[in-house]
Amino acid sequence: MAKIEGCNLIMKASEMEDRAAWLKLRNKGLGGSDAGIIVGVNPWKSPYQLWLEKTGQVEPEDISEKEAVYWGTQLEDMVAREFTKRTGKKVQRHGMLESAAYPFLLANVDRLVVGEDAGLECKTTSAFKYKDWEGDNVPDSYYVQCQHYMMVTGLPRWYIAALIGGQHYVWKCIERNEDDIEALFAAEHVFWAKNVTCGIPPEVDGSMSCSDALRERFHGGNVEAVRLPEDIATEIESIHRFEEAKRQAEEEIRAGENRIKALMGDHEVAIYGDDEHTGGRITWKTRKGNTTIDTKRLRAERPDIYEQYKREGKPCRIFRFC
Repeated sequence: MAKIEGCNLIMKASEMEDRAAWLKLRNKGLGGSDAGIIVGVNPWKSPYQLWLEKTGQVEPEDISEKEAVYWGTQLEDMVAREFTKRTGKKVQRHGMLESAAYPFLLANVDRLVVGEDAGLECKTTSAFKYKDWEGDNVPDSYYVQCQHYMMVTGLPRWYIAALIGGQHYVWKCIERNEDDIEALFAAEHVFWAKNVTCGIPPEVDGSMSCSDALRERFHGGNVEAVRLPEDIATEIESIHRFEEAKRQAEEEIRAGENRIKALMGDHEVAIYGDDEHTGGRITWKTRKGNTTIDTKRLRAERPDIYEQYKREGKPCRIFRFC
């Protein structure tokens, strides 16, 4: 197995199959998938949620059994073999690397290219993401992930290969970008030194992940009113303005939809425009109504059955202006 200068191999590829051990070690630093979260290009997780995980305040969600993640793992070898078949470049599994100079920087390397100073990242993705890969495009979070790996390893390029929708295969070469790496290192260093090591939370943002993280961290229960700082009034005014703008925008959207519905009449499908760039299809289809249980009547007439089958949801905190 090739040794990369400036890096320590802290877990072999075979050892990474022990998911519990891999997660424990991975939480001691920042990996490639964390990089996109920290710089704000990961749509699924916020820096605040990542901070809770890295500081041990919450357990990372186990997504290993989710269909997309499961099949991504199962198909990784196939994606790597196809890369070799199409490019003639042999690859080998490596493992988890740690920067010797900055031990908090980790790299879970899918493959290294044999005889070349380069690595390979293997992906599988939905057919709905096809446009994200058109031409020279690479999804931002994956681009940042590859730059992170080059930052840790010092290598000059990283290949990325993806199976899209189970039937379209692409591979790209991402060259090392020193400006991007400098900015990425600065962001990751601040996150680790300030947020993780010193325990200072990062700024909250408007993502659903951040909302979920705040709800998970703060469970409520203290009924004593807290006095907010005076400058919070500006924040509240902004919220009210955005709420009004949202209400007006939703009303305009409904009005536009209703005008189109009036033109469609009883037709369930409409077409517009002359080509794929300016045109498209609109559907307004009838579907069967949902079948529901009259819980109020059931509770009144058959309380025994209601009590036997009722299911209470997880408690949640409701935020509102009174």
